[in-house]
Amino acid sequence: MKRLDQRGLRITRRRFLAGAAAAAAAPYIVPASALGADGRAAPSERIGVGILGLGDRGNAHLKSLIQNAGVQVLAVCDPFEDKREAARKFAETAYADRAARGEYKGCLATSDFRQVLARPDVDAIVIAAPEFWHGLMGAGAVAAGKDVYGEKALTLTIAEGRALVSAVRRHARIYQVGTQQRSDRNFRFACELARNGYLGKLQKVEVAVPGGRALPGAMPKPVPPGLDYEMWLGPAPWTPYNDLKCSFNWYFIYDYCVGWIQSWGVHHIDIALWGEPSLAAGQVQVEGTAVFPTDGLANTSVTWNVSVVTPDGLHLHFTDDKAQRHGCRFEGDKGWVHVVRGGIKAEPESLLKEDLKPSDERLYESNNHHGNFLECIRTRRDPVSPVEAGHAATTLTIVSDIATRLGRKVTWDWQAEKFIGDEAANRYLSRPMRAPWSL
Repeated sequence: MKRLDQRGLRITRRRFLAGAAAAAAAPYIVPASALGADGRAAPSERIGVGILGLGDRGNAHLKSLIQNAGVQVLAVCDPFEDKREAARKFAETAYADRAARGEYKGCLATSDFRQVLARPDVDAIVIAAPEFWHGLMGAGAVAAGKDVYGEKALTLTIAEGRALVSAVRRHARIYQVGTQQRSDRNFRFACELARNGYLGKLQKVEVAVPGGRALPGAMPKPVPPGLDYEMWLGPAPWTPYNDLKCSFNWYFIYDYCVGWIQSWGVHHIDIALWGEPSLAAGQVQVEGTAVFPTDGLANTSVTWNVSVVTPDGLHLHFTDDKAQRHGCRFEGDKGWVHVVRGGIKAEPESLLKEDLKPSDERLYESNNHHGNFLECIRTRRDPVSPVEAGHAATTLTIVSDIATRLGRKVTWDWQAEKFIGDEAANRYLSRPMRAPWSL
């Protein structure tokens, strides 16, 4: 792939990228161009990709991208040595098999993502690390001239989200948020029905997602061999290692994620905002309650019940799916549509057979989230899930969580990105980062 000249990009985070120069100078055993003619795109046209974070989502991205003839996975990164080495071996074996050669050695495996950002042959980054890394990795990637596919939620805090949006636009990068429901025809059609008046005047939007979890306590233990614990913690507060937190459980620990009200909630909240943009405009009243664990390692909400009301009276009800049917439901005075992964229902049922009129508003059509991202890298068109949309959806989930933590009504101003007259609430908008990390 033809690379953009980066001499005009001001990389202001010198300390952020400190130490990466040596990695950039290291020799590669086999460059991407050394792969033979195997029916794939010409080496000069392949998009070089690095994957940061090799849990379930990172490995899913790896397995998908490795099948794409227009992509070359050149680097993988994870603080767990066994995870990154397994990913490196998987990539190199796949490329060797495809080229009908006995061996291929062209994939970097590292615990330090800055080494991946420093490589000039990496065009795009996939961020699948925990939420508390998203802002730093995303901003560092775009400053280094990389396009980004970033897993949801966009960032840990609202302040980080605004900084990331600004960085993406300042450096003119493509940023696809991993809210992949936008690449599903059912979700798109439900939003088009809502936006074009087929439901009548919209009165209510209901969103429900899986609830959170409690966790048992965990005693501190020595860091196991093969884990770069400093790189796992990164900007998060220092706490001793234990057997629980450096796994799927981080979703439910507030230092690393706001919980599933944020990380699962962002999917259907994104659809709610896609179908009814007024929910992310002006000032909205937000109030709610939540149940939090009373002991153990987890400290994010297990269940929640949140109400968001716009100035014209539109009501968003956001809760866990123990209290409400999973998915996103738009309800108007002439009908409703409910959409969830794998299904769509409506009343009247005839709504599902509607043919949109030429004059109707059509939403961005994508039927493959990875494919849309790769296409946009080549065309420089914004993707179906642009960074601003990811920031808005993430913001509303965090605002919802803040309202439940305070236990009272708050007023959120979308333009100012602050709570009105509420310093206690505004203190939740950002968090300090552990030195030497900063954004």
